[in-house]
Amino acid sequence: MEITASMVKELREKTNAGMMDCKKALKETDGDMEKAIDFLREKGLSQAAKKADRIAAEGLTTAVISEDEKTGVVVEVNSETDFVAKNPEFKAFVSDVAKTVVEKNPSDLEALKVAELNGKTVQEVLTDKIAKIGENMSIRRFAEEKVNSGVVVGYIHGGGKISVIVALESEGEKEALEVLGKDIAMQVAAMNPKYISTDDVDQEFIAHEREVLIAQALNEGKPQNIVEKMVEGRLQKELKEVCLLEQAFVKDADLTVKKVIANTAAKIGKDIKISGVQRFEVGEGIEKKSENFADEVAKQMGL
Repeated sequence: MEITASMVKELREKTNAGMMDCKKALKETDGDMEKAIDFLREKGLSQAAKKADRIAAEGLTTAVISEDEKTGVVVEVNSETDFVAKNPEFKAFVSDVAKTVVEKNPSDLEALKVAELNGKTVQEVLTDKIAKIGENMSIRRFAEEKVNSGVVVGYIHGGGKISVIVALESEGEKEALEVLGKDIAMQVAAMNPKYISTDDVDQEFIAHEREVLIAQALNEGKPQNIVEKMVEGRLQKELKEVCLLEQAFVKDADLTVKKVIANTAAKIGKDIKISGVQRFEVGEGIEKKSENFADEVAKQMGL
């Protein structure tokens, strides 16, 4: 299979590995992007798991919590430029969309687009904004969390670059839950966990990571008889990084998030459970065109 400059570019952006290493990985895996990522990780040349989603598109996210604090939503609306994302009218529209999700509880994006907003459908309001502002915009996604008892807490970071909602189920005092929820939401914004607890981790993910770590250890020249024990240690370390409850608390690294929750629960005399978390970062998973980058790669590699 012919390895193109654009393939090398994509792999390099996903893994942060060198161009020649990316080219070799693609050749070794016959152009299979996922296998090439694993190849680079096994060789210790990539931080792919942490860099898989490149942040590229412009726009805003926001979080809105219902008046009774039982429902929270996050939304992302994309624009072509950062200039428009800073436009007060655009910001107001994003906020209105989030409030509409709270009020109308649409089942999906299509239902949201036909929901009523200021006497028009959301889609009609969006079309008007596009015509007025002169730039394409799109409502990309939304997510919702609800609690039966307890609170949903929101946190918006960087003026809307990242938005988080955390749902806490508890019969405890609302004020204490709000403080805890804000701390956890800030943790999620900063550390971007993949799972809430180790119980939530997909077994396929664990099996895949174990396979990669074993290959990585063998490639480092470690003896076979200690590889398995070493890999289990590395796997547990990785799980602590990707599971929210196991992460070191950003405000006090001596504590885990699980311990912080337990301390608050003991203080208020009621159990606390994180029932849901949503974290939106502007443009994650969307690749923005990089002008002339492919040409630059091709020139350097003689493709």
